[in-house]
This record gives sequence, C-alpha cells and structure tokens, in this order.
Amino acid sequence: MISHLLLFSQVVDEPLVEDTGIIHHTLLLILSLFFIMALLYLLSQRWKISYPILLVIGGLGISFIPGMPKDFTVNPQIVFLIFLPPLLFEAAWYTSWNQFWKWRRSIGLMGFGLVFFTSLAIAYFSVSIIPGFTLALGFLLGGIISPPDAVAAASVLKGMKMPRRGLTILEGESLVNDSASITVFTFAKAAILTGAFVFTDAATDFAVLSVMGIFVGILIAHLLYLVLRYWAKSSSITTPITLIAPYLMYIVAEELQWSGVLAVVSGGLFLSFRSKDYLNYHTRMQTKEVWETVGFLLNGFVFILIGLQLPVIMDGLEGYSRKEAIYYALIISVIVIVLRIVLAYLVDFVPRWLSPRIRKSEKSPGLKLPFIIGWAGMRGVVSLASALAIPFTLDNGTPFPHRNLILFITFVVILVTLVFQGLTLPLFLRLLKVEEIDDYMPAEQQIENIRIELAKKSISFLNQKYANEMEKYETLSRIKEQLERSVHASELSKDEKELEHEATVESVRKLYKKVMLELVDLRRSGLHKMEEEKKYDDFVIRDIEYNLDLEEARLTRQ
Repeated sequence: MISHLLLFSQVVDEPLVEDTGIIHHTLLLILSLFFIMALLYLLSQRWKISYPILLVIGGLGISFIPGMPKDFTVNPQIVFLIFLPPLLFEAAWYTSWNQFWKWRRSIGLMGFGLVFFTSLAIAYFSVSIIPGFTLALGFLLGGIISPPDAVAAASVLKGMKMPRRGLTILEGESLVNDSASITVFTFAKAAILTGAFVFTDAATDFAVLSVMGIFVGILIAHLLYLVLRYWAKSSSITTPITLIAPYLMYIVAEELQWSGVLAVVSGGLFLSFRSKDYLNYHTRMQTKEVWETVGFLLNGFVFILIGLQLPVIMDGLEGYSRKEAIYYALIISVIVIVLRIVLAYLVDFVPRWLSPRIRKSEKSPGLKLPFIIGWAGMRGVVSLASALAIPFTLDNGTPFPHRNLILFITFVVILVTLVFQGLTLPLFLRLLKVEEIDDYMPAEQQIENIRIELAKKSISFLNQKYANEMEKYETLSRIKEQLERSVHASELSKDEKELEHEATVESVRKLYKKVMLELVDLRRSGLHKMEEEKKYDDFVIRDIEYNLDLEEARLTRQ
C-alpha cells in the first residue's frame, strides 16, 4: 500500500526490513527532488519566468543526475486518479463563468476544435513518418499533446498587457480541451487495448458518458454545497472538503462507468459559482493558498516522475534510434504549433465571415490577437499525466506498442512549447503591441469605482442608522470622516486637471503603497518584539498579526 501511494510499482520479495529501507530511500529521494523543484520555483520568481518552464527543464535535468535509479516505473492505473481530478477541479474553480459564457463560441471552437483537429492531423501525419505507427496510436498521441496548459500561459502573461478577450479564451479553452483530449485519449486507448473500434458505438458511448458524467458531477456538487453552506462553518473542514471533492466526483463517476473528467469539471464549475454562499474571508484565503500549493506540488511531482523515467524511456525506444525519436518529436512539435496558430485564425474569422450578427455584435480581433492566442498554446502537466497513464501491456499481455516513443515525443513537445514559446511570448506581446479590443474598463479603474461606490453606501448607512451615535462618540464620527476623505480623494483623481497629470497621480499611488507597506512591516516588527518580551498572550499576538497579513495582502494585490 505504501509503495502504491508513492506511485511506484515494485515486486517485493525481500524481507520487511529491506522493504522498509527501500521505502525510506524512495521517500528521501522524492523529498529531495521536491526541494529542487521548490528552488526552481524561487528562481522563476526572481527571474520572472513562468515556473512550468523551469519545471520541465528540471525534469530533463533529473535524468542526467548521476546515481539516479534506472528502474523507476509509474503505475499507469492510478496516474489519472492521483493527478487529473485536482488539476481539472482547480481549472474549473478559477474559471470566470460570466466571461466563459460570454465567449463560449470561441472557447468551444478552440477547446473541442483544437483537440479533434490536432488529433486527426497528428494521427495521419505520425503514420506517414513513423514506421509501424497505426492510426489508433496516432489518435492516442494527438489526444495527449493537443491540450494547452492554462497555468503556464497565465504565469507567462502575468503582469503583461494582454487583451481581456484573449485571457478569457485561453483560460476557458483549457478547461474544455482538457476534457476533450482525455476523452480522445480514453477512446483511442480502448481501441488499441481491445483491437476493436466502431464509430457509431463510440459516438453513442461518448454521449452517454458525457451526459451522465455531468449529471454525477452536479449531483455530488449539490450535496457538498449543502454540507459546506449549512454544516461546515470552519476553514479547518471547508478546505479539506474542497480537496476531497474532485476525487469523490471522479471516482463515483468512473465506478458507474461514466466520465469522471466531465464530472469533476461540471462539479467544480458549480461549486466555484456558488462559493460566495459558503466561503468567508478566512476560508477563502486559506482555500486559495492550499490549492495554489497543491497545484505546484502536482506539477512538480509529474515532472519529477518523467525525469526519473526518461533514462528507461530512452533505453527502450523499441527499435528507434535516439536521433530518429528526436527527429519525430521535433517535427510533431512544429506541426502542433502551426496547427494551433492556423486554428486560432479560423476560429476568429470564419464565424465572422459567415454571420452578419457576429460581425455586428463583436469587434474584430484583428490579426495580432489570434497570433498571440495561437502562440500561447504551451503544453504542460495534463499532457504529461495522460502519457504516463498509458498502460504497459495490452489486454492479451503483450507490451503496449510504442509506449516509450509516445512518452518521449510528449516530453519533447512539452519541452519545446514551454521553453521556446513560453520565453518568446512576452517578446511577441511587446513587439506586436497588442491593444485592448473590447470596451473593458481597466482593472485599476474598476477597483477605484468599486471602492467609491462601496464607500458612499457605507456613508449613507452610517447617516441613516448611526447619526445620533456619531454625534455623541468621536470614534464613530472618525469612521465617517475617513470614508468621506477616501471618496473625496478618489473623485479628485478623476478631475480633468488631475487627469492631465496622470503620471503624478500614479507616482503618488505608488508612494502611498510603499509607505503603507513600510508601516505594516514596522508594526509587525513591533509585534514580534512584544512577543519576545512576553508582555501579551500569544493568541492575541497571532490575531493581530493575521490582521496585518490581511492588510499586506490587500496592498500587494493593488
């Protein structure tokens, strides 16, 4: 059981003491590699590079470390179970439903169209250049390498001026094409394992699996919603339930032989949409931090596993030389990149040519944005997890054909797209100077408007309910004065004279933020000194420090 939890399948014939030593050695190795991945993440923050780029390079580097075990194998049967549910749930949780629905046509065409178009093209192309490859294997490979990684794209684009439409499409399509690609992978794998594939039966099965998978996901999400809203009032139980939820949805759906993937996606979307009903400020902050940690650990673990397996993969390419395998992988990488760029233009312009209504209701994306969306199609952890889930043998016990070659091609495609496209995407954004297309208010202005509106509502509330108390108690009157000063300062910044000096206003805002952060540091230092002096109770100190953390979080995210 322990070895299964570590995802390593081993034949244990040694005494228990020796087996325990193997487990300790394996655990120490994994923890050491995790520490290396954490250092790579810190480097990515310092160098301002998307951390999946350094993770894939780190995974490659692991395979060259002297003394690494040469016989590590991952149990394919539990790869999907361990990795996919939380990755899909996290993607669904952070999807903006309103924006998703607004651009559903583009998201759907990119999500489903990209997967099937890529799978079809890779299937026929791989058969033409790889000796011994079949169409079923080609569809399997296409399903694996078709979905882009939204985490990688978001981390690359963080802090850059990307049109809102582009960000929404990238985030939304990732959710859709993860589901579509895993579906293609599942059916292609079944065809290879059984040696039989009937299109009409597959289409019927797909419809039933999809509908019932979505039903199971929403049903379980409703049950968990009731528990979270009416019973679970503490972050100590709310956060664990959100961690359990994707596994529960996936396992139940798969046990019923329906789509666990769509169950997780649909259930995650529902729980995310209704999260405001059961998350308070504390549980919201804790859940966000926990899921960010889980996402990093899962990404890091998958790249560690592929790094440990690369020597085995390279040594077992089934009759292909390393030079041939690299050639096939690079050619397929180029095809994948070009196909996505072409599809991005088709998705944006073909519907506009065919529908006057679309031309009237949506502004043209121009020629720059589709290229950026196409270039942002970096492959990542979902593709790698899918490749690792390929079984070792067929149903008749014979080795799965070309398994190592497919794994190697997948890793090279991820390496090329993450490193090459990931590092050049910011350069293209700066060179092309992509401007906002739609009538979106800048985020900073939205924040300012919301603050003014909420402050005015607060002033009105105080005047109506606590007018007498504010006259009597100076403490309450100061609350109103502070709100009024905030509104007055914000409205002054909108004055025409102030707008003429936008740079000055921005510099004042930066100075304000700097001063406030320094004051937070000063108060925290003073708090720590009080803790050392043992003048006050520890729980009081912790509560005040938590409030300072909240204030710092608010300031740093402005």
